[in-house]
Amino acid sequence: MGRILAIANQKGGVGKTTTAVNLAASLAVAEQRTLLIDADPQGNATSGCGINRDDFTVNTYDVLLGEVPLDQALIRGVQFRHLDVLPTTPDLAAVEVELVDAEDRVSRMRHALAGVRDRYDFILIDCPPSLGLLTLNMLVAADALLIPLQCEYYALEGLSQLMQTVQRVQDSLNPELDVDGVLLTMYDARLNLSRQVAADARGHFGDKVFQTVVPRNIRLAEAPSFGKPIVVYDVASVGAQAYMAVAREMIERRDGTADSQNNPAAAEGDAV
Repeated sequence: MGRILAIANQKGGVGKTTTAVNLAASLAVAEQRTLLIDADPQGNATSGCGINRDDFTVNTYDVLLGEVPLDQALIRGVQFRHLDVLPTTPDLAAVEVELVDAEDRVSRMRHALAGVRDRYDFILIDCPPSLGLLTLNMLVAADALLIPLQCEYYALEGLSQLMQTVQRVQDSLNPELDVDGVLLTMYDARLNLSRQVAADARGHFGDKVFQTVVPRNIRLAEAPSFGKPIVVYDVASVGAQAYMAVAREMIERRDGTADSQNNPAAAEGDAV
């Protein structure tokens, strides 16, 4: 059965959607059957994959309200044969109000995924940058959490609130939820702060922190404006190579073959 990973961090601007889009694309390139779910009303994961509003009529909103099965809302073969996407629109923001009185309001996505998860190797969920009902729904559906961590002080400080939420979900709704990995993003080896945040994260989370770091990279920032994952926009860039390396680490972790010696960190510093 597919491993369901919620990509979440309540702090915005940490590379959450960038990670969701580019990690999903990198897994698909590695011939892993991958589903990307856009659960953020901003819809950036949808547009980042090159999907326009005219390309679909139903989306995450309709799935959570129970109006259509998830399988009927998917866009298949997006950019790559092995990548399917559940798109979204800003209408998704209304779900938190419309489901407020529903008894199963926090388990809608879990139920929706039950019928399709065995078709995929990985299911990645791009969560909103908040800890509301939408994110809670995704944490209940997930097997584990993947946390993009920007190498800045406030990003590290904000992890405590996220971990408290994870603990509450474990205690009452999804006892199997775990932290699968912490991915260091926007890393610049020239800055003492980046190195210190990386050291603190590894000291706290240990081997859950990916060996690969994602450096600041101009090409990564440009790719969404062209509606392309970085492996399509510029496969030779350090950003593309970093996410391909993270994908390899994920596959090795799943298969129990991870070896930190074979997963060197990506090129460090601010690169074009």
